[in-house]
Amino acid sequence: MNTTLAVGLAWAAALVLTLVLAAWLTPRAWWRRPNLRALAFTAIGTLALGTLFGGWRAPAPRLAVAAPAVAGQAGQRPKAGASYRVVDGLNLRSDTGTGAPRLRVLAAGTVVEATGATDGDWWRVRTRVDGEALEGWASSLWLRRADEAYAAARN
Repeated sequence: MNTTLAVGLAWAAALVLTLVLAAWLTPRAWWRRPNLRALAFTAIGTLALGTLFGGWRAPAPRLAVAAPAVAGQAGQRPKAGASYRVVDGLNLRSDTGTGAPRLRVLAAGTVVEATGATDGDWWRVRTRVDGEALEGWASSLWLRRADEAYAAARN
């Protein structure tokens, strides 16, 4: 049975049982019109019985699936001289940040070399485009290791 469905059924059963017990164990005057005492009895009873019936069951563990190595993932720092491939059109900027002047737009598939300098997700890279040597800052979120299959990096 689906875990979510089982948890939902546990809470529903807890609520029904709480209402039945409340009608049987409490004075009728409590239920003639809604009041705070009746609400508290219902809430506490449902919480207690729902927990007892497994309403707090932990979600089923998920299998860890290896994600493609993203160059800009937290904790990953570029090694000076390491090659990376641009995943999609990428702005090469003169400084870090989206407000910095754009030097060039690097096409998908362009290979860049990391200099080792970083500022958060921004990496200083160098490349050659149309025979021109360029160096600037690029968002590492758009870079993948050059040794990864290019088609897999785009997915």
